[in-house]
Amino acid sequence: MPHWFISLLLILSFWIHGFAIKSVEALPNKISDLSEQQITQGEKTAKKAFRAAERGDFAQAEIYWTDLVNKFPDNPAVWSNRGNVRIGQYKLTEAIADFNRSIEIAPEYPDAYLNRGIAYEGKKLWERAISDYNHVLEISPQDPVALNNRGNAKAGQQKWQDALKDYQKAANIAPTFPIARGNASLIQYQLGDRTEAIRNMRNLVRKYPMYSDMRAALAAALWVEGQQGEAESNWVAAVGLDNRYQDLDWIENIRRWPPLMVKALERFLNLG
Repeated sequence: MPHWFISLLLILSFWIHGFAIKSVEALPNKISDLSEQQITQGEKTAKKAFRAAERGDFAQAEIYWTDLVNKFPDNPAVWSNRGNVRIGQYKLTEAIADFNRSIEIAPEYPDAYLNRGIAYEGKKLWERAISDYNHVLEISPQDPVALNNRGNAKAGQQKWQDALKDYQKAANIAPTFPIARGNASLIQYQLGDRTEAIRNMRNLVRKYPMYSDMRAALAAALWVEGQQGEAESNWVAAVGLDNRYQDLDWIENIRRWPPLMVKALERFLNLG
């Protein structure tokens, strides 16, 4: 087993608010193979890459990670993290290739499997995605991110009850992980439990006022219920945070809200 340096994990949400991507905030490598200068310079470049990704500049982050891939080709983290920012640019085939290489180098580490699952979902390869999430859960059965993302894949198959179970389990394991609770509320709406869905959306917006996905969903759900004033105020906040919610194609095919939530938002946008 190689000796790795720095092993902190950072959970980031890239490109889709319903997904969580795990990035290793580190530059692991075999210490014996590296000089102190190489380690220091590599860590500086990695920090620049993380900062670029955090501000949404995935193209610049990819440049930094590519530099690290070239300098540290046997380092699984740099391959996995470049895959992450390629997901952020919807370069799914290239991202999968990076995750494959990371897994070849270090098959015992789960994060590349989890993030490859997200790329498979982007291609609507649901079973491959679920297989990767299941692998993560075999290693770490209580991983809320893997449970949330497996719920996303099951929702892609329109297995709503199965998806809801995964979201709720993730939320119970990690009560401060709002993405799983938000996804659960969308499925509750799809299953016809609108009162409970709206209650949960309101609670999430109250606790996490910058949660644009829930503000947009709450706006749509309230509009259908005839509560126009509250709907409009949430909508203004949602698009102020992320204007992609005005794009129904993005909502349906990239963010992938359930069909009834998409219809609710369509009614709102058309003032229906």
